[in-house]
Amino acid sequence: MAMGVVVILMFGGENMMVTGQMGCRGDMQGLITQCAVYVQKGTPMADPSEACCRAVRSVDIPCVCQRLSKEIEQIVDMDKVFHLASSCGRPLAHGTKCGSSTVP
Repeated sequence: MAMGVVVILMFGGENMMVTGQMGCRGDMQGLITQCAVYVQKGTPMADPSEACCRAVRSVDIPCVCQRLSKEIEQIVDMDKVFHLASSCGRPLAHGTKCGSSTVP
């Protein structure tokens, strides 16, 4: 299994949604509020909080990965997403596709 990413990101009041995110189960709001800071481009890589990891563990990761939009990928650092997944005990398998990125 794996980790997904932020399905809806809120940066400066701007909503960025993944196409079809409503089909994914889990604590999407928690993923947004607790994890967005850990995957933004232009910020240092950091280990996630326990609250973020709880949200990550609740989410249908493959569903989220399949629905990542190009807009989300422009503001999310996929290496940080992969780090987040691993840090939360939900590492993506090597070769897994998440959005347009592939796990090394």
